[in-house]
Amino acid sequence: MDTYLVGGSVRDQLLGLTIKDKDWVVVGSTPEAMIANGYQPVGKDFPVFLHPKTHEEYALARTERKTAPGYRGFVVHAEPDITLEQDLARRDLTINAIAQADDGSLIDPFNGQQDVKDKVLRHVSPAFTEDPVRVLRIARFAARFGFTIADETKLLIQQMVAAKELDHLVSERVWQELVKALATDKPSLFFMALRDTGALESIFPEIDRLFGVPQVPKWHPEIDTGIHVMMVLDQAAKLSDDISVRFAALCHDLGKGTTPEDVLPQHIGHEARSVVLTASLCQRLRVPKDIQSLALKVAEYHTHVHLLFELRPATILKVFEALDAFRRPERFDQFMLAGEADFRGRPGYENLAMPEKEAFKRCFLAAQAVTAKSFVEAGLQGPAIAEALRQHRIKAIQQVIDDIKQA
Repeated sequence: MDTYLVGGSVRDQLLGLTIKDKDWVVVGSTPEAMIANGYQPVGKDFPVFLHPKTHEEYALARTERKTAPGYRGFVVHAEPDITLEQDLARRDLTINAIAQADDGSLIDPFNGQQDVKDKVLRHVSPAFTEDPVRVLRIARFAARFGFTIADETKLLIQQMVAAKELDHLVSERVWQELVKALATDKPSLFFMALRDTGALESIFPEIDRLFGVPQVPKWHPEIDTGIHVMMVLDQAAKLSDDISVRFAALCHDLGKGTTPEDVLPQHIGHEARSVVLTASLCQRLRVPKDIQSLALKVAEYHTHVHLLFELRPATILKVFEALDAFRRPERFDQFMLAGEADFRGRPGYENLAMPEKEAFKRCFLAAQAVTAKSFVEAGLQGPAIAEALRQHRIKAIQQVIDDIKQA
């Protein structure tokens, strides 16, 4: 049997990136032979084995044929006479269809090396359309590597959109790909790639409808709401590697996409609409509860970050309580990171001072320092403790605001 290094490990090597995982393809073997040589079978849908020493994955060369729409809807053939070229032909992109032999030579039947050099994402064959997840993957690669999508591949995806192939996407796979895209250095490229191919409206309609919606130029020099959200998302990526923060930044202004045209460019009440749309998106994608919770709170209260000095102390305390920040102070930190990303996600604001950030933090620390212990020791009970705690926290917040204004 012959073994070849394949896929992402070869691609990343050509890009000068660190290879995290190595994937191998085996030509001319059978499951029985692999097991006899000490390999451990792990594949459920097709023959994959773990090397007895390195524990790296070795898959038998295979071909695939679509049987049904969506993920895993394929019949797999893994026979000893299947060639390396046949195995590479079933892959999604030319940059992922390169193999490396033991002597270091590259087998590149689809000219993937040139596409790596040209920074182009190009489908290997029309079979690309057989798995709609590939549309998300190609957009994710655009974000990860900063590559462009080949014109013929854009056309193919547009045809998939028109044929409603993306309607067959499974929610869990969409979320998995979204998480990987959000983890990139510039996640906006993922959404712009989807928009460029016409796929954004099908997969993320809440985000697609933001583009072309105007905002007040005084506060938003970028004007376009979709551009603003993309800028906020990229700022969130600069500020934090926390997926919860990045997802909250993505969702914070969804309500602006449903603002009635007769009131534009104002977006009064968009926060409440953002909550509804964020909840709907999270339900559709089955977003984990903890990530969902932060996104909903950021959608509801993100404007409070910018209006801090106009808010009553009781309103500021309400934000802390809504975040459950006294019990989980990390939630306050996440909320403020999303709020800072919203502030900086505008042209000219990227490096401006943000006094509200420090002021909000001081208010929180002052309120956090007020605990129930002294009220219990004073003999208060039940609801009286909660009310005293609330009133003293409001006073502590008011004192911070007064001190800042007098400074």
